[in-house]
Amino acid sequence: MGEKQSTEKRLASINTDYVRSIERQENRKHAKKVRLYRRLATFAVMSVLIVGFLITSLINSNKTLEEKKLQKEQVSEELAKVQEEQEILKLQISKLNDDEYIGKLLRKDYFLSEEGEIIFTLPENEEK
Repeated sequence: MGEKQSTEKRLASINTDYVRSIERQENRKHAKKVRLYRRLATFAVMSVLIVGFLITSLINSNKTLEEKKLQKEQVSEELAKVQEEQEILKLQISKLNDDEYIGKLLRKDYFLSEEGEIIFTLPENEEK
């Protein structure tokens, strides 16, 4: 090791315009490579961030879509029930426009009678 240090001390660099221009070119090439690697690294990081954002958006959109489909199914079931109830109510309305049906209801629920009718009430059987 002692020899190596002594030979390094004996070597002197040539300090001419040509050597300096070559060193500047090498320094520029090195700086250019460093800038290129930095740009590539920045581009890679930005690409990963954008892809991550897009994947997150896609997952959230799919989740929202599934929730909306479930909500649609529930609303469709509710709509079917309401339509069925509406049909029943329309049937009742049409029956209530019939005088005979109204008379039956009055006799049954309010114990009203026509002339000459006698109403008998029977006790309900409590045995079960």
